[in-house]
Amino acid sequence: MSDRAPRARPLAGIGAAWLTWGGVGAAFGAASCCGLPFLLASAGLGVAWLGGIARLADPVRGVLLAGATGALAVGAGLLARQQWRRVCVPGAVCAGPVLRGLTLLGLLVGAALVYVGWAYV
Repeated sequence: MSDRAPRARPLAGIGAAWLTWGGVGAAFGAASCCGLPFLLASAGLGVAWLGGIARLADPVRGVLLAGATGALAVGAGLLARQQWRRVCVPGAVCAGPVLRGLTLLGLLVGAALVYVGWAYV
């Protein structure tokens, strides 16, 4: 048996946030071609700035949607694991309520963008 104390890892558990916000970015790219401009224009907002993003994202839209769905699902799983099993050690970034709240917000925004990307083709 080793008598070494566990190392402090302040960035432990931040994977859920990275996956979530990566999924939001991929979902935004996938939704920028069709659904997002439609919804923003319906709300009276200008959408001309989405044209460049849509042109780049349209050929790989399916890959972006699949990647976004996977990243958001794994991010949600990691966040749930952090909450239920209490895997965050005190002092780690994931232990703070701000990061957990932002990650949850990202999951909700990402899920909405994935839905828009699939529904409005």
